[in-house]
Amino acid sequence: MDRFENCSKTELSNFLRNALSRCSAKSALHQRDFSFPTPPTLAAILVPVLLMENQWCLLFIRRSTSNDPHSGQVAFPGGRMESEDSSPETAALREAQEEIGLLPNDVELLGRLPALLTVTNYLIQPIVGIIPYPYPFQPSPSEVQKIFTIPLNWLANPFHYHIEERTLPPPVGKLPTIYYKPFQGEVLWGASAQIVHTFLSVIQNQAPPAEDEA
Repeated sequence: MDRFENCSKTELSNFLRNALSRCSAKSALHQRDFSFPTPPTLAAILVPVLLMENQWCLLFIRRSTSNDPHSGQVAFPGGRMESEDSSPETAALREAQEEIGLLPNDVELLGRLPALLTVTNYLIQPIVGIIPYPYPFQPSPSEVQKIFTIPLNWLANPFHYHIEERTLPPPVGKLPTIYYKPFQGEVLWGASAQIVHTFLSVIQNQAPPAEDEA
């Protein structure tokens, strides 16, 4: 990831667009072979990439406390697709605007990561986009407690996470689960951490050569 430290927005945008165009469903880490008797709820999230203090970062939210199964968790902006959404991209942008006040026209969409089925039977389509920073975010109090960022270099460091095998009720069964160490008091784990690792895997597998390898 350190190869992206001095990467301009244009360079990173071109690289990510190319890398995402080449990834497939098989690019997802820890493939999930379980399925539920009922169709999953379709959802879309935005994986926002931004430059903060000369470091490329991912933006996360901590969800507000409610009766939702994902209440209080660290996540990406997003939610279930509605009937008026013409695509996962439309849904992700709509949800990001509703949750954190990010205007759709301020997002440079780059592509999709493999979809992920959660243990709560949501089929999540992650959409990657670059956003400007600083930005006048306006978090929705009913949905978002906090907006924060984590540098890509920190997320890619293997000393900052571990993988545990959880055993959940059928039909899930045994499930490898990623847990990160706390970052400024925030704990990233589960489906969101899985999406981060899939994103890192996609870009690391197609990382540009170092200068001394060119």
